[in-house]
Amino acid sequence: MSRTSEHLMLAFCVGVSVFGMFLVVIWVNSFPTISDDFSWRKPLIGSLFSLICILGIFASIFPSRCSEAFHFREATTNVATHQILSASHHPDCERFSAHVVCIKDHKRCAACTGLLLGAVVALAGVFFYFSGELQIENARFLSLVGVISVLVGFLQLKFRTYVRLALNSLFVFGAFLCLVGVDQASQSVAIDLFLMVLIVFWIFTRIQLSQWDHSRICDNCDSSCRFGRKMGRDG
Repeated sequence: MSRTSEHLMLAFCVGVSVFGMFLVVIWVNSFPTISDDFSWRKPLIGSLFSLICILGIFASIFPSRCSEAFHFREATTNVATHQILSASHHPDCERFSAHVVCIKDHKRCAACTGLLLGAVVALAGVFFYFSGELQIENARFLSLVGVISVLVGFLQLKFRTYVRLALNSLFVFGAFLCLVGVDQASQSVAIDLFLMVLIVFWIFTRIQLSQWDHSRICDNCDSSCRFGRKMGRDG
């Protein structure tokens, strides 16, 4: 795929994602409550969102394996400072210093660590809300906070290390808040499932943004390391 096509795809994904955020706000503030008479609505939606969180946790714990699916394969090189770190799945390069955090002298991907923490907190929220232990009174406020959290999660590329980690945590937890707000306001299986698809699309867009950011960094680098070539800098 050419760079122009990649940029068009990224612009499309971001546009659809932002439009989806507006839909969430509209649903909660304008649509009437449907109140589906399905006793399995909450268990079904809670289980599906939990599956998304568990898959996200797996991807965060084993980023190197999952990154292979997105063209971040480990590259050997004669420049030692550009070798891939198995823990952070980023090259040991100063240009990627904003992408990692040091935890007990180990470098970890800031984004993956943040997504992991956010997924764990969201899983706890899923248990309390979808089991009926947690009652929500202000769905509008909750969904608005969720939309803002998802939005700032997309903006995490502008920040460094621990701030990037925190914003990625907000991204996941914000998606959970959106789901809870919409579920409470609509009480509709169809709308919940549609939002679930939208959340998956948000995650896909978030991955596309990270890929673009990695490519941009390598494009502006003069090194001829193999990692840069795999990112498409040299062709």
